Amino acid sequence: MGDPSSLSELQLAIMNVLWKRREATTADVHAALADRDLAVTTVATLLQRLEKKGVITHRAEGRTFFYRSAVAARDVKRSMLRSLVNSLFSGDPAAVMSQLLTARDVSDDDLDRMQQLIDARRNDGKART
Repeated sequence: MGDPSSLSELQLAIMNVLWKRREATTADVHAALADRDLAVTTVATLLQRLEKKGVITHRAEGRTFFYRSAVAARDVKRSMLRSLVNSLFSGDPAAVMSQLLTARDVSDDDLDRMQQLIDARRNDGKART
């Protein structure tokens, strides 16, 4: 598999279509991204590039290609986040959290959920030791 951390926003949009549908033709992806005003040839090129990266595969039925993801959404998110943390925050997860908390309004519900995730992670670590 290629490096899913280097996907562009448009490539991610295509991946979201494939994750949602499990399998799609170029025409299906084009229709799903109709609000972006892309040419069918552009979508076809992007699908070919994603396949070269190893993040999608295809099967052929006659002259029609059916594309599907070769990577799970969670793995792509994990890879992209790791790359972002390493490149923008020197690998410091606390700096990411600080930026997140100061860069946008965070509701009390969001803070409670984050605290629950932190507590759960802390408890997982204790269970392993």
